[in-house]
Amino acid sequence: MAEVAERWEDNIAGAWYVDKSCILCSLCVDLAPNNFKESEAGDHDMVYKQPENDEEKAQCDEAKEQCPVEAIGSDGT
Repeated sequence: MAEVAERWEDNIAGAWYVDKSCILCSLCVDLAPNNFKESEAGDHDMVYKQPENDEEKAQCDEAKEQCPVEAIGSDGT
């Protein structure tokens, strides 16, 4: 389960985030490309845009459910 206290600093502010348990598998980028991308550092994925509609939210939910290390959170700060 993702930990908000461990979220990467480069996630855009909002409810959705990727935490430091990310292994850069990029499954979230494949499932929700409008919201996730690889970090500039190239060592983790990140949320670059919060979901803005039902379709994007559904894609983010799918990415969260399928994340192999449960690094995606949606409880935000």
